[in-house]
Amino acid sequence: MSATSTATAAAGYSARRTLPLRVEAVRQLRRRRTMVIAGVLAALPFVVLVAFRIGGTPDRPGRTTFIELATASGPNFAATLLFMGTGFLLVIPVALFCGDTVASEAGWSSLRYLLAAPVPRARLLARKLTVGLAFSAAAILLLPLVGLAVGTVAYGWGDLQLPAGTSLPAAEALPRLGLAVLYVFVAELVVAALAFWLSTATDAPLGAVGGAVFLTIVTGVLDAITALGDLREWIPAHWQYAWADALQPQLEWGGMIQGASLSVSYAIVLLALAFRGFARKDIVS
Repeated sequence: MSATSTATAAAGYSARRTLPLRVEAVRQLRRRRTMVIAGVLAALPFVVLVAFRIGGTPDRPGRTTFIELATASGPNFAATLLFMGTGFLLVIPVALFCGDTVASEAGWSSLRYLLAAPVPRARLLARKLTVGLAFSAAAILLLPLVGLAVGTVAYGWGDLQLPAGTSLPAAEALPRLGLAVLYVFVAELVVAALAFWLSTATDAPLGAVGGAVFLTIVTGVLDAITALGDLREWIPAHWQYAWADALQPQLEWGGMIQGASLSVSYAIVLLALAFRGFARKDIVS
């Protein structure tokens, strides 16, 4: 090897071998916040079960929701947990896993050492984003999955009772619940992308996570303002409960397609900003 090539790259160096997904996944898995989030989501179905045991299932004459039907069967209990988690609870782990990943490295002053390895900047972001999304998907799946197990033990295995007064056979309800969970994950992509973009722009993990959660709350408030009319359809929060269309007697795709398209579109723009900004950023920590 010539002196020129030696100066250019170390022997055996390959950018494609830097920061393997397995290494990044293990690093994130061992972090305390990962264990805390997993523990909270796994414990929530038991908390809800105890609440129903003590206070009973809510009964509102003339109005039926998934909460009123929570004790009908295991699938109903899982749908209730998904209903409770949508809107805010599941936003937190998504914002945490995607918003903390880059900013925490900067906060620990280890980001520049990763880049000095050298790990290409685009590859560093791609690896961290992939692991963050994988952990977010696991968190979203964990809540209804534990809810299904807990609900089946407590209330038995049976058909999914629907607010409309009909029911879905248990064998059909499971794929529908899976579709609902998948939609929730896709709908949360805009939160993940926003948190990830903020994570590349700040050295404060709390700022990235808190900023994403705060803006999610703001969009939810804006969606509640009916005076905005059709403008609300451009707000991601407007479609966050569209997964309920998957649990109708006749599967409805319209709302889920619109919500997923809007979330993915916003996510692409935000991720492009993240990669573009990080490529030009002066890393000093």
